[in-house]
Amino acid sequence: MLELRPNCECCDRDLPPGATDAMICSFECTFCADCVAGPLGGACPNCGGGFVARPIRPAKLLSKYPPSAVRVFKPEGCADRAA
Repeated sequence: MLELRPNCECCDRDLPPGATDAMICSFECTFCADCVAGPLGGACPNCGGGFVARPIRPAKLLSKYPPSAVRVFKPEGCADRAA
């Protein structure tokens, strides 16, 4: 089951389950579209892979299959890419 992480690992922007600008890599690292297009240059700073749009879980299933509440924030990965 996809984890649906609650924030961008780069800028810590909130990415709720219905966010249309949430992007993930194959390891479910989660970033906002602005960071993917900007400082990350389209490559995950954790694994080097590419990104796809994160699917939106239907609202009616969120109570049965809730999103993660664990925030992952690694701004140093973005700083390394931007340099």
